[in-house]
Amino acid sequence: MLQIDLWKRILVWTTVAVGLALAAPNLFYERVERSNDAEAVLEDGVTAAELERTGKTEEELLADAAAWPSFLPDGLVNLGLDLRGGAHLLAEVKVTDVHAQRMEALWPDVRDLLAAERETVGFVTQDEDAAPGTLRVVIANPEGIDRALELVRGLARPVQSAMAAGARDLDVRRDGPDAILIQLSEAEIAETDNRTVAQALEIIRRRIDEVGTREPNIQRQGEDRVLVQVPGVESAEEVKEIIGTTAQLSFQPVVRAEVSAEAVPGIGNEILPALDDPSVFYELEQAPVVTGDELVDSQPSTDQNGRPAVSFRFNPTGARKFGDYTADNVGALFAIVLDNEVVSAPRISQHIPGGSGIITSRTFTPEETVRMSVLLRAGALPAELDFLEERTIGPELGQDSIEAGRIATMVAFAAVLVFMVLSYGMFGVFANIALTINLGLIFGLLSLLGATLTLPGIAGIVLTVGMAVDANVLVFERIREELKTAKGPARAIELGYEKALSAILDANITTFITALILFFMGSGPVRGFAITLGLGILTSVFTAIFVTRLLVVIWFERRRPKTIEV
Repeated sequence: MLQIDLWKRILVWTTVAVGLALAAPNLFYERVERSNDAEAVLEDGVTAAELERTGKTEEELLADAAAWPSFLPDGLVNLGLDLRGGAHLLAEVKVTDVHAQRMEALWPDVRDLLAAERETVGFVTQDEDAAPGTLRVVIANPEGIDRALELVRGLARPVQSAMAAGARDLDVRRDGPDAILIQLSEAEIAETDNRTVAQALEIIRRRIDEVGTREPNIQRQGEDRVLVQVPGVESAEEVKEIIGTTAQLSFQPVVRAEVSAEAVPGIGNEILPALDDPSVFYELEQAPVVTGDELVDSQPSTDQNGRPAVSFRFNPTGARKFGDYTADNVGALFAIVLDNEVVSAPRISQHIPGGSGIITSRTFTPEETVRMSVLLRAGALPAELDFLEERTIGPELGQDSIEAGRIATMVAFAAVLVFMVLSYGMFGVFANIALTINLGLIFGLLSLLGATLTLPGIAGIVLTVGMAVDANVLVFERIREELKTAKGPARAIELGYEKALSAILDANITTFITALILFFMGSGPVRGFAITLGLGILTSVFTAIFVTRLLVVIWFERRRPKTIEV
């Protein structure tokens, strides 16, 4: 008998109501977006830096937050780069620089190790002309080369990777009668490159998130490239300034202040220029006392004279090092170095416990302190980035894409509505109501998931509109067949839904599997298309099997027709 239990009806209409409620904020997109952004700033705490970044007063932020009632859903479908406009960057991580840094850091260990066996190997020197990424060590006594090889090979450690069990991180071999060539093994290079790109990806993501942009797309491309798409920014150069700086911070002892650029540094020292005056140079010890890796927080601030500054705080390990050094070196100069430039070189006037302080410079502006604090807080990039591709997509182009997508969807929607009414009469009207609900549910799910809608995603929605009525067509055609043999219209409708169910599930499951494959194997626009296609299939099956059927049952219970035409 053609009937649906009350609890099933309540469940279907509740699902529809919730889905449409989740989709409703997209009808007031700018208003809800402004409210959400203001609430995010207020929740994190209103600071001078945030007010400067947003360009609004605290009262204006409170007014924006109240623009959308807090008891209503406020999830939005995020617009992708091709719809909203923004910056597109493709960067290559210079992983070879990391190989060279590893070898440079290894030299003191090799030197000290062989120096302990000086009677056997003689004096040890480093070949400055060795190929990049290698360390070539020359010994004075060729008879001790075998002993030197044995000692240096003892520095090798197992590769930290399950894919390279038993492999060592260093490849040490003889290079001539009196030299040893050291380089990373192939297994260690592969693991180092993978780790470096993954670390760069995470730091880029943290830096972009700190700036407060909406739904950036940051993903790995190939072995050593990173794709960065940031909707809503005005230029790619703005994003490059945030993510392209290595922001390597260190605190180093000053050997000599204000030396000439031609000065020859002592062993273990280096000559670096001042940030605010490139004509001034300092000789510093290369080994830092504390590095930016031990930094846990940095914020824009002001010094005792009200000038822009950056406050910082170390973790317990860094705080102990910082405190011990300042206690033992009162009266000495101590350089704060950022990306190989001396920001300042203050004199230590007293012991500084607690591991916190401020960085000041005569050239600092409020904007620079905000940017520097973001860079320091997010951490230093493990390697430099080489930007291979960069472009800025204007919001006008994105708006044109939205309009084109809206027109395409409306045309497809209208064509389907007319076709269904002309083909199936009253039953076509029910299918059209379900199709309208279907579109609302798609946007409700996109809002709930926080998914990003791209131009290919709009194409997926347009395709869904065309596919959404397939299930209804199968059901209605089956009802037509059953009307010729079944006893009464109620039984024909019931058999029509029962017998069409297997075909509906088969067709949609295979398409859904295809959408899953596109999502997991594809990237960027392909994934955007897969998301809307997959969600559209789920909502189409739901509306066809449950919503349309419920509408037909309600209509049949009220009219009780003796005969029906489909």
